[in-house]
Amino acid sequence: MESYNSFSVARQQINEAAKILNLDKATLELLITPQLETNFTLPVNMDNGDVKIFQAYRIQYNYARGPAKGGIRFHPDETVDTIRALACWMTWKTAVVDLPLGGGKGGIKCDPKSMSERELERLSRAYVRAISPLLGVDIDIPAPDVYTNPQTMAWMMDEWERIHWKHSPGVFTDKPQQIGGTEGRRDATARGGVITVREACKVWGFDPTKEYAIQGFGNAGQRAALLHKEILGGGKLVAVSDSRGAIYNKDGFDPLELVQHKLKTGSVLKFPGSKIIPHDDLLELDVEVLYPAALENAITSANAGKIKARIVCELANGPTTPEADLILYDNGIHVIPDILGSAGGVTVSYFEMVQDKYTYFWDEEVVHQRLDKKLTQAYHRVQEAIREKNVHPRLAAMVVGVARVAEACKLRGWV
Repeated sequence: MESYNSFSVARQQINEAAKILNLDKATLELLITPQLETNFTLPVNMDNGDVKIFQAYRIQYNYARGPAKGGIRFHPDETVDTIRALACWMTWKTAVVDLPLGGGKGGIKCDPKSMSERELERLSRAYVRAISPLLGVDIDIPAPDVYTNPQTMAWMMDEWERIHWKHSPGVFTDKPQQIGGTEGRRDATARGGVITVREACKVWGFDPTKEYAIQGFGNAGQRAALLHKEILGGGKLVAVSDSRGAIYNKDGFDPLELVQHKLKTGSVLKFPGSKIIPHDDLLELDVEVLYPAALENAITSANAGKIKARIVCELANGPTTPEADLILYDNGIHVIPDILGSAGGVTVSYFEMVQDKYTYFWDEEVVHQRLDKKLTQAYHRVQEAIREKNVHPRLAAMVVGVARVAEACKLRGWV
């Protein structure tokens, strides 16, 4: 029976990599367990005068290679297992692209769409007050995630600096540029993903100028739509979806106009010339590239056999279950796994930390060049692992990431 618990999925992936690497029992036990978990409640004054209690989390999964790094998400369905899984995947993601960082993740169980900006600010500041000793440029550096943004990070950074009485902008990343954010961060996740698609086309002979589809039209999905043609030299966007629905046009959409429509109306629905299709149908379209950019467990054993894309580039975290991975691999579909395909965001977040440390900022062109170099090197290292171990791409990426973290744990004398 296929498991949809994200942390069970993450642990299964670690176990598979550990077998390939012949890891000893103690190392495996260390790597399948978060090093530090914090569950806490946040009382927040609401605009109507009531006090509402929110459940919150911060998990520092592993910091053998450096301070924990990972986003904070605001979501009504947040669970501790989701946060564990995301913190776990961040650990391998930073390792795959060879950053001197560990993995972490945080979240608050809330419905941000029903809250005012003042309530969101109070909630953000309450989160930092609750765990400020556990955050810092040498401890744990959060960033935005689902339903959080640069403004959220600005509030959180300000609260941390008030508590600690010192200027330390690098404690949060993906901030507004005026207070220490970096050029090139807004599109970094998507840019990194499209760069890996470019490399896959070179290695495997795929055609980047053919049709592509995007599941999930948030920040990463929108940026991928805009960057696909710029980086790959062509391509026709035939389908997109968001939480409200999915649309299709065999003749293709203008990415810029579609993004503007989404920003104006809040949804991709009712875009001129579009036809509404079921969400699942989008995943099963006959396209060259499919970008899953929504939430976890979108591709499962139930629909993996119907996937027709030649490349699946995961911009979301955990969109494919282990059973689905094997089906895609057997069907000759090239998956660029999340810990590689969506690593552009954390890579540029690391660049932001470096720039904040030195209070010297790079031009956008420099950021793009360094991101391109990092993701290109990471893609080809994973390809080497695919050939060396004769395994599917996700397991190859896990082998690369887990091996680097395991080595750091051993060098430190932990195991």
